[in-house]
Amino acid sequence: MVTFGHMSEAVRTLEPRALWGYFADLNAVPRPSKHEERVRAWAKGVGHALGLETEEDEVGNVLIRKPASPGMENRKTVVLQSHLDMVCQKNADTEFDFMTEGIRMVVNGDWVEAEGTTLGADNGIGVAAICAVLAAEDIAHPPLEALFTTDEETGMTGALGLKGGWLRGEVLLNLDTEDDDELSIGCAGGVDVTSTGMYKSESAPEGAAGLKIHLRGGSGGHSGMDIHKGLMNANKQMNRLLLELSESIDFQVSEIDGGGLRNAIPRESVAVIAVLEQDLASAQTALQASFLHIQTEHSTTDPSASLALETIPTPAEVLPAMTAKALLLAIQACPVGIHRMSPDIDDLVQTSNNLARVQVGAGEVAIQCLCRSSVDSEKDDHARSISAAFALAGLATTFSGSYPGWTPNPNSPTTSLLRELYVERFEEEPKVIACHAGLECGILGTNYPELDMASFGPNIRGAHSPDERVQISSVQKFWGFFLEALARTPETTKA
Repeated sequence: MVTFGHMSEAVRTLEPRALWGYFADLNAVPRPSKHEERVRAWAKGVGHALGLETEEDEVGNVLIRKPASPGMENRKTVVLQSHLDMVCQKNADTEFDFMTEGIRMVVNGDWVEAEGTTLGADNGIGVAAICAVLAAEDIAHPPLEALFTTDEETGMTGALGLKGGWLRGEVLLNLDTEDDDELSIGCAGGVDVTSTGMYKSESAPEGAAGLKIHLRGGSGGHSGMDIHKGLMNANKQMNRLLLELSESIDFQVSEIDGGGLRNAIPRESVAVIAVLEQDLASAQTALQASFLHIQTEHSTTDPSASLALETIPTPAEVLPAMTAKALLLAIQACPVGIHRMSPDIDDLVQTSNNLARVQVGAGEVAIQCLCRSSVDSEKDDHARSISAAFALAGLATTFSGSYPGWTPNPNSPTTSLLRELYVERFEEEPKVIACHAGLECGILGTNYPELDMASFGPNIRGAHSPDERVQISSVQKFWGFFLEALARTPETTKA
């Protein structure tokens, strides 16, 4: 039986109540990427309940149109855009089923967070803000098109499948930025890199014991927005532990299982090895010594990182020694983190890679990366470097889900209007930036090149990790800015 979990009623008492009420309603609906049937129905239900023109396209995007408020009929039509899906990550000790349960929200001071899971503020706050405007009768606004896209987090297939001619708007406001003092006017593109292979298992040597190695407690985070922070990549560090151990102790790898989603920096990894009984104590000592270096190097970024070692029954199957060695060397060679900073925009990561998922066992190897860049040609070249590293271990690599970046236009009328409004309201300059995340604007601009686009939002921290939280006071700041931006929409130039 499907259940939708429980909500904190305290969230509904926050201001602005309409926004938080819709956020609570939305978070009661399970909405993992690629499983958005229920949340699409919810979004259409919002439109129908308000008596607004509501449509769904072939790939599941939902579009709701609302006529202008009185006196604003001659303003430019504005597309308000956010995505319906959310990243589903939880702590290892949290019992939660993202397919059947609603998010368990709590208010903690000036923040709303979740109990041991991602919160879905990315991009649920944007969705809720749009719904609140659609429902309002006292907010001045131009003609509106509310565009709710699907599958943003694991392929952007909603944006990629959006056909030209459906939207009528001249301006697009994307509400998927996570710092309330920023106006995003550009973003990185990305490509999924998947390397796979097979091997013939063999039996563990006689006299071997099983040793389970559990590296956990990494801070995790968004593989685009947080890639510059130098956070521990659990897959890379597990590989380091095994490679350093191989320099002093003979052992054989049985299993490796690390990371999760491509767009989340991996927080933990588990490996099982077979090591001779007489070498077991030495192996544990060597692993602890290697981890001490990792812990010291990441004491600031990942203070909760830990290593647990457990003696277990001898694994039934292991990788041949040469196969395992080649694999460990290939993972060591795989680039992780920042590849290049932008030479044109200060402090912008231009190209990076996240070694997101490593699965080894039962005769199969599967490794998943997400390569990002704001320069498409450099993205392709970096993806080839990743492919080359794994080719040396005999793995075959495929590229999929490629999407373009969004080229910044700092002189766009919408950017100018938003910047001037920000200065007027807050008496300081906003940060007008391009970001290393994968906003949908670049894709949407492919079929709608005349759309003038910008992105903004409230402070969200820890996105794509169970530490995700959204700042209440920042949502209030964002809401006021958003409404004033709608009120100041310029007149249309269309006949």
